[in-house]
Amino acid sequence: MRALAEVVRTRSPGPDVRVAFLDLSEPSVGDALAGLHAEGHRHVVAVPLLLGHAYHARVDLPALVDEVTTRLPRLSVTVSDVLGPDPLLEDVALDRLADAGADLSDPGLGVVLAAVGSSHAPANEVVARIARGWDGRRPARVAAAFASAARPDVPAAIAKLRVHGTRRFAVASWFFAPGLLPDRIGELTAEAAPGAVVAAPLGTDPRVAAVVLDRYADALTGAVRTA
Repeated sequence: MRALAEVVRTRSPGPDVRVAFLDLSEPSVGDALAGLHAEGHRHVVAVPLLLGHAYHARVDLPALVDEVTTRLPRLSVTVSDVLGPDPLLEDVALDRLADAGADLSDPGLGVVLAAVGSSHAPANEVVARIARGWDGRRPARVAAAFASAARPDVPAAIAKLRVHGTRRFAVASWFFAPGLLPDRIGELTAEAAPGAVVAAPLGTDPRVAAVVLDRYADALTGAVRTA
């Protein structure tokens, strides 16, 4: 995430770009916002590095921002839309697949689009919709799968693809960065389909930074995006 922020700075040197985390890492969102206020900033745009409208986007981040702005009423915080879905991010995910050695022109290839998973069904449906779009445009068959909180998981998605006649498998990563859940995806893939390729996360690709800046610009102008 810090490396991605550096790419954002390189692409747009005007804004003061900082990194904060909802949990597990420092600085926290609250500490980062309080620090910016102490430095004299009075308006901050928070761009959630999230791929869907799940719990973190709908509940966690707004609550953290409300707590800070209640305590620091002179600080105005605009929360932008989440990054996903976006055609640029899909392109990055597909390029990561190709980098891993997956040939989407192969009708015998089954591709699993692996995402976090959420108890919020509409967030999962966005991932499923992306998978259906990929499935309809390329010879390879594509199915969505989730690392937690939703079904199907990776083994179930691979089993579904086998029913359609696929015998080779690849996993596309709908994650920004390495971590416990991508590791779990890799482990389940190795068990369910030995030899399958697993693509790297979206990472620090400049197109990811471009989407960050798009959300920032939309937040400044009040533009509303429809997924």
